Amino acid sequence: MARTEVYFEIPPMRDDYQLALVDTGYLSKNLKPKQFLHINQAECILCEGCVDICPWKCIHYLSTEAIAESTNVANPNDDAEAFGFFIVDEDTCTRCALCVDRCPTGVITLGKFEGSVADVAQQEGLPAPWEVDTGERDHKNGYVYGIRGM
Repeated sequence: MARTEVYFEIPPMRDDYQLALVDTGYLSKNLKPKQFLHINQAECILCEGCVDICPWKCIHYLSTEAIAESTNVANPNDDAEAFGFFIVDEDTCTRCALCVDRCPTGVITLGKFEGSVADVAQQEGLPAPWEVDTGERDHKNGYVYGIRGM
């Protein structure tokens, strides 16, 4: 063998795997629900910083002309003040939260599909978090200009 060639011995492949049934209770207790990205478009200043910083290019800002028809929601074309809307490709998004940190107004949040704070509040008979939250962001509540809250 020449001096410049590198040779590594390939380790033996394992073949002693065994399949087993997993208890459903164990899975439901230990798996976390997938998070979703929410953009409060009513308070967005349309800087499109989230679109620019997304490493996977999964946030898109489209014109309302892209909507031919809407189902179960108000059609944005009916509002003269609506210029566009955001679309997030949930399959591509890795929930890196760069867009959350980048947003200067703090209108982008990560939430859970089930077991969220809103669900718990509803079960306990408490007001929903959006009725209590003032919307102000600081180091204790939400995100502020790229600094994650503790």
